[in-house]
Amino acid sequence: MKFCATYRVPHGNWRQVLQTFSSLTPEERADVGEGVALIGRWHDMSSRSGVVILESDDAAAVQRFIGRWNSHMDIDLAPVLEDEETAAVAKQILADHEAR
Repeated sequence: MKFCATYRVPHGNWRQVLQTFSSLTPEERADVGEGVALIGRWHDMSSRSGVVILESDDAAAVQRFIGRWNSHMDIDLAPVLEDEETAAVAKQILADHEAR
């Protein structure tokens, strides 16, 4: 399952987050914990926000990774679907509505 995490760093935490993140090695930045794969991470430095896509069958492992950062920033986390998964769910939703 894939998860989308969006974050926003409050102004007062920005310098600390910059210091922490920039001091990590590439290996440390890639370490999202056992059982979790980092698909990608994109940052908007001007708005102090960004998005992270993770993959895991273990929601608790994803939560542990998010817990590394959520004391520094506001993070929203949601499971997300790819196109084919979304199309299949859409068909099921339409069938459910037609059955009513």
